[in-house]
Amino acid sequence: STGHDLANSINRYGLTEVSAPSDDVQVDIVFVHGINGHPHGTWTSEGSKIFWPAQLLPPEVENEKARVLVYGYDADVAPTASGVSSDKIHNHAENLIATLCANRRKAVERPVIFIAHSLGGIVVKRALIYSADKRGTKTERLRSIFVSTYGVIFLATPHYGSDPTRRNFWLENIFSPLLPSGLANTPPQLVDALKPNSETLQNIERHFIEITHLFHIFYFHETKKTKLGEVWRYIVEEDSAAPVIQDVERAGIQQDHAHVCKLASDQSPGYDLVMEAIQRYAAGAPQTIRLRWEHEKVERLSQRDAMVKGMLGGLTSSLEPVSLNDPGSLTTNRKGLNDAASLQVEGPSESREKRYYIVPRERVKDFVGREAQLAEISTLLSRVPTQLPQVLILHALGGQGKSQIVLEYCQRSRRKYHGIFWVNASSETLAIQSYAQIAKALRGNSSTTVEDSDRVIEVVKDYLESSDTTWLMVFDNYDKPSEFAKIQQFLPKSKHYAVSPIDRTCLQ
Repeated sequence: STGHDLANSINRYGLTEVSAPSDDVQVDIVFVHGINGHPHGTWTSEGSKIFWPAQLLPPEVENEKARVLVYGYDADVAPTASGVSSDKIHNHAENLIATLCANRRKAVERPVIFIAHSLGGIVVKRALIYSADKRGTKTERLRSIFVSTYGVIFLATPHYGSDPTRRNFWLENIFSPLLPSGLANTPPQLVDALKPNSETLQNIERHFIEITHLFHIFYFHETKKTKLGEVWRYIVEEDSAAPVIQDVERAGIQQDHAHVCKLASDQSPGYDLVMEAIQRYAAGAPQTIRLRWEHEKVERLSQRDAMVKGMLGGLTSSLEPVSLNDPGSLTTNRKGLNDAASLQVEGPSESREKRYYIVPRERVKDFVGREAQLAEISTLLSRVPTQLPQVLILHALGGQGKSQIVLEYCQRSRRKYHGIFWVNASSETLAIQSYAQIAKALRGNSSTTVEDSDRVIEVVKDYLESSDTTWLMVFDNYDKPSEFAKIQQFLPKSKHYAVSPIDRTCLQ
């Protein structure tokens, strides 16, 4: 495409994909511009009009199957047709993370490499700090950018070196040629946030240092001065753009501040340095990020397990976890689970009471393996009943067959319990629906319905708590404890009762 065509195809705000392999993308490379920048203009040479993210970079990372994106945001500090930016750095950072998450929603674990110029580097740092802090189940998708980020290449970003006297100097130089005199006394919030004594910048610097070791980082600094009026000066001094930090790469590019981010050809100053770093990062990212995600999933699982234990532990005399860390030899060979339940009420046999079996209809065909886990479940749930229920938690990563193991246990143990009940615990609403079906079976009148949800729960609990027989209740798909905190209200407190919550955590 011509430079003109490329310029017209790029969104001023948000993400634009400018290059991608035909299939099997392995890494995303994201460009973020700086003050008064543009997602096309910042990276385009003035003479040749070469837009290097789309015209020079793709051949260099062809073997690495990299997708290239540019990000645009309102970083204007001089008047434009749309006015002056009033956003603060953290607003830009939050928008960057949210936009990337939306764009990558079908590939959340794909590695990311950032390339940022000037203020764009501060935005990227703040964005990674923001992403790293998102640990709640409702916002953990925002954390995916932090987990997936392999490296950051900073081009003349003012990180602030150890000498605090440099701060006034670079801020004065970077903004004085851009700000009209009329705005000098009323700077927009974006500039205000970058003042030398800004608490925002101090916090960004302090918090990013804590996570720097997790990324591959390359600091590039300008080695040519910019003419400001009658004098020539560096916009960002070397000790601010490339501070000496252990295990962080640094180098100079023979360009001034405005051109350090523009590569016109493979003969341009800094071309080999920048391209080599990008290619090296793109090649190393997949394996490292894959391992990081494995660790992240285990950590999330542990946190959720601890949350479940905290919510259920007070109601139980025995809280036992069964882990499926090893996928084992479970043979599924199935068409899938049927969400409907099989309601079977058997007549009296060895006892005077009816037997109830309300579980999903389908188990795997030709169930193989998992005998060790089945034996462990049987042992844990066969202990002598105490005054409180026996509770067992079965947890593992998604897709390892937790529900099928419990279904198999239920089938093998039908004669052991006078009632086996399966509850869909993915939400409170679905759990109430499961309880309504159980209540209808226990009342023995299929034409009778219980409209009030509290009454539904009460009917089931009263029946089970007053029974002197043994029951098993399975809470399936309990993967978001924070969104179903009232699960304690669903648990009967019978000493003849066992409960097996399944933490079906889906982390893909």
